[in-house]
Amino acid sequence: MGQSRSEKELLIGMHETEGVGWLTIERILAGGALEGAERRREKDWKELALSAKQAENLVRRLSAERMEEEIERREKAGIQAITALDPAYPALLRQLPDAPWVLYYAGRLELLDRPALSIVGTRMATAYGKKVTEELSSACSAAGLTIVSGLARGIDTSAHAGALGKPGSTIAVLASPADYPYPPENRGLYREIASQGLILSEAPLGTPLTKGHFYLRNRIIAGLSQGTLVVEAGEGSGAMITAKHAFENDRDLFIVPGPITSPRSVGPLRLLREGAKPVMNADDILVDYERALGDWNARFSQPEKRQERRYSTDPEEERLSEAEESLYELLLEEPRTIDDLSERSGMSLGSLHTMLLSLQMKRLVQQLPGAVFAVV
Repeated sequence: MGQSRSEKELLIGMHETEGVGWLTIERILAGGALEGAERRREKDWKELALSAKQAENLVRRLSAERMEEEIERREKAGIQAITALDPAYPALLRQLPDAPWVLYYAGRLELLDRPALSIVGTRMATAYGKKVTEELSSACSAAGLTIVSGLARGIDTSAHAGALGKPGSTIAVLASPADYPYPPENRGLYREIASQGLILSEAPLGTPLTKGHFYLRNRIIAGLSQGTLVVEAGEGSGAMITAKHAFENDRDLFIVPGPITSPRSVGPLRLLREGAKPVMNADDILVDYERALGDWNARFSQPEKRQERRYSTDPEEERLSEAEESLYELLLEEPRTIDDLSERSGMSLGSLHTMLLSLQMKRLVQQLPGAVFAVV
C-alpha cells in the first residue's frame, strides 16, 4: 500500500493488540510514537501513559516473530489490509470521528473510490421489502452507484443480490472477520461478493463475534456512503443505528414508505417525519447523485486528458500548496512509485503520504496497483 510495510504493520499490530483501543492508538500516533514502535520496551510505553498490561501486550504483539506470523496468517486466508495512513483509504470514511484504523478486505478495493449508497433494513423482511430492495439496488448499481450493506439476512441479502453483476457492484461490511462470513447461510453470497465486489471488516482475523461488533460495523456502512436507504426497520434496530450514523455525519437519508400498521415501518416512517426523503423508484435516489456519478465516469472514460494540468490558477478556486504542486509536476512526467517520489521530492514518508492523500481528495492523482501514483 502507500506507506512502508513497517509503518503499516505496526499500526495493524497495535489495532490487533488486546486492551489497546481506538483512543490509545490515537494518542500513540499523535505523540509520534509509531516510528520505532517495534523497538520500544514496556517502560517506554508506560511513559506514554499506557497501563502495564497494555505495554506488555504491545511489546509481545509488535515483536518481529509475531508480526511475521500475522502477515502469513492473512496471506493464507487471502485477506489484505488497508490502514488509515494509506492514501487509498476512503476519503468519506476518514471523515468519521472514530474512523477505523485498519480495514481487512478481499476483492476489488477500487470500489471504495466510487460514489456509494448503503441499503439497510430488517433481517425479518417481508416479500415486498425484499423485492423492492433488490429492484432499487439493481437500478442504482446499474447506474454506477456502489451498494453497501452488511451481508445480514433479509434486506441486506437482497441489496447485495441486486447489485452483483452491475457496474457499481457491491461492498459487504462484516461484523465478523473478513474471512468468516456471517450468517453461515450467506457463504455462497459471500464468495460471489469476494469475487465480483468487496468484502470489508474492521475485526482482526480470529476475533470472536460479539454484539458490539455489529454496532461498530454499522458506522462503517454509513461512513462509506454518500447516502443511506432504509427499507424496513423497527425502532432500535441495527438499520436505525446505521441511519443515525448517516444523519450525524451529514449524509443523505432515504426511506421506502411502508404500511403505517406494520412494526417494520415504525423506523422508516419516523425518519420520514424527521426529514428523510421518500423513495418511490430509483430515480428519486439517482437524481441526487447525477453530478457525483458524472464526475466519476469522466475520470475513467477520458484517459487522453490525463496529461492536462487539472487544477486552476483562478484565485477564487482551491489552490495547491507548493509541496503539492511539486509532487503533481513530478507525476505529470510519468507515474512513479512511493519510493521514487520520496527520493526525488526529498519529503519524509509521513509528509509524502499527507500530500498524496490531499491530491487524491482533489481528484488530481490516483493510486495504481503496486503503490504507483499517476495523474488522473
